[in-house]
Amino acid sequence: MDGKFLGKITNCKFGLGGYQDAMLGISFTFQFDGSGIADFWGCWGDTRSEHCKWSEQERLDYLGGMCMRIAELLNQAKKSNVSELIGVPVEITISGQTLKSWRVLTEVV
Repeated sequence: MDGKFLGKITNCKFGLGGYQDAMLGISFTFQFDGSGIADFWGCWGDTRSEHCKWSEQERLDYLGGMCMRIAELLNQAKKSNVSELIGVPVEITISGQTLKSWRVLTEVV
């Protein structure tokens, strides 16, 4: 399955998710053409151990960047909180079984 597809956000939540639900971030589920796919923006949510290859500052920078992405997304969708993103129309780009990108269809919002 390759190409661009029109769909909508069917679920959106902020909290624990990602790898083994050990990351803090935002999860999205999309529906299109009888199929579905998901995306997660986030970083490790727990405290950093001394064996990690990333610093606490890198984690804070990533989480801050994620929050800025959420703010931009809310602005594009003309919504005030993440729960309102459910039902927002999106364009999804897929290559094989991999989600490459997605965007809010600002043209119709």
